[in-house]
Amino acid sequence: MSSPRIAVCLEVAPKQAVASALDWPGWCRAGRDEGAALAALASYAGRYAPVAAHAGVRFPAAVAFDVAERVPGGPATAFAAPECRRPFPQITAAADRAAVTPAAARLLAGLVTAAWAAFEQIAAASPAELRKGPRGGGRDRDQIIGHVIGADTAYVRKLGIKHKLPATGGTASIGELREAIAAVVGTPSDGSPVIPSGWTTRYAARRIAWHVLEHAWEMQDRAESES
Repeated sequence: MSSPRIAVCLEVAPKQAVASALDWPGWCRAGRDEGAALAALASYAGRYAPVAAHAGVRFPAAVAFDVAERVPGGPATAFAAPECRRPFPQITAAADRAAVTPAAARLLAGLVTAAWAAFEQIAAASPAELRKGPRGGGRDRDQIIGHVIGADTAYVRKLGIKHKLPATGGTASIGELREAIAAVVGTPSDGSPVIPSGWTTRYAARRIAWHVLEHAWEMQDRAESES
């Protein structure tokens, strides 16, 4: 029996495309066009599988995509990131506004939580100084950690959560922030934004997990090149 096809949303800009697996928050890659973005997404299946395993979710043994939606890209797409336009209804896929059943809510929260766990594991195994880019750029490990914490603190405003920026080493405060996010994302929904002009839980899960894993994998790649 073949694995079910994986629903994907493509955000397409003139010189870049971003492919996001709609039911697997955080599994998202970019390429110079649709084909390249889908190929990149497939190539990262093995890196995303441990995230699914940590969440206790069975990951497809074989990867086959079904392009469920194509939406116009924007400035973020040009930089290989999922679009984040405002106001929310014009952001991206209609799938992000679908109703969320109790089972789907638990899955979303579990996968986002697993993305954070993957990030923490990779950070713990990474050296403080990471390989620099060709022009000497790129954040080191603790700067990446601080950047991700800062982004999560900013994102939660779109979920009606107010939380002070945790310190990079503030384990308890970081945990409280993540628990608050997981609680909202893990709540069943009719698919409406959590607050007016805010995000839906499906979009929040997809955007937050993408950002966390993007930097986790960056850290991993640059740490391996340094060793």
